[in-house]
Amino acid sequence: MNLFKIISDIEQIDPEISERYSFYSRRNLLKFGSNLVAAGIPAIVAGSLNKALAQSGAPSAAAVAVLQYALTLEYLEDEFYRMGLAAAGLVPASDRTVISQISKHEAAHVALLKGALGTAAAAKPTFKYPAGTFTSYPTFLATARALEDTGVAAYKGQAGELINDKPILTTALQIHSVEARHASEVRRILGLKGWVSDTAQTTFTQGGVALKTLPNTTGFSDDSFREAFDEPLTKAQVLAIAAPFLG
Repeated sequence: MNLFKIISDIEQIDPEISERYSFYSRRNLLKFGSNLVAAGIPAIVAGSLNKALAQSGAPSAAAVAVLQYALTLEYLEDEFYRMGLAAAGLVPASDRTVISQISKHEAAHVALLKGALGTAAAAKPTFKYPAGTFTSYPTFLATARALEDTGVAAYKGQAGELINDKPILTTALQIHSVEARHASEVRRILGLKGWVSDTAQTTFTQGGVALKTLPNTTGFSDDSFREAFDEPLTKAQVLAIAAPFLG
């Protein structure tokens, strides 16, 4: 999440934010794995997001629903990585730095969304995970891949619901891009390509344009077209995927 960009944007509405985060030096903020990023700053930004929303009008019911939906997904990912890191001997030393950093990102996402929702924030549900998730590293990574790929598509699928709630849309997009980086990192660890090739996709049209009729695409495989565009998932599709994780 580009916290400096968020801060710059909301300074236009909340000039006092500069005073509230001035004691954090940029050098400290840029430290890899800094607990400041995972803990303090999301709360500050969330408070200013609330102020921005108050000045620009209450968010729509649809936007609040999207935030609640996103919070549930972030709760799931946050708990998943915490439990994985806590499981003795599960995450090898070679991958622990990356998995730890992803875990901190997810904790920051939860903090930001809870702060934005305030007292309306949904309570954390009880989750369950596939057998072997925290005893087998390949199973843990397979679950991480499923969660991250779903999270990327989930945020994308809700962008249209936030078109009239720009502060919330901006925040959602800040999280979305980081979830995509998580997905790519997990795929790298698994030895897979960083992008998704959804073989269920049999149509090749984007924005009303037939991709296979475009110039300079002769010889492109179907995978070349599939991998060039990520498809969104609807809320119903995402909830169907997430259902087995709900206790």
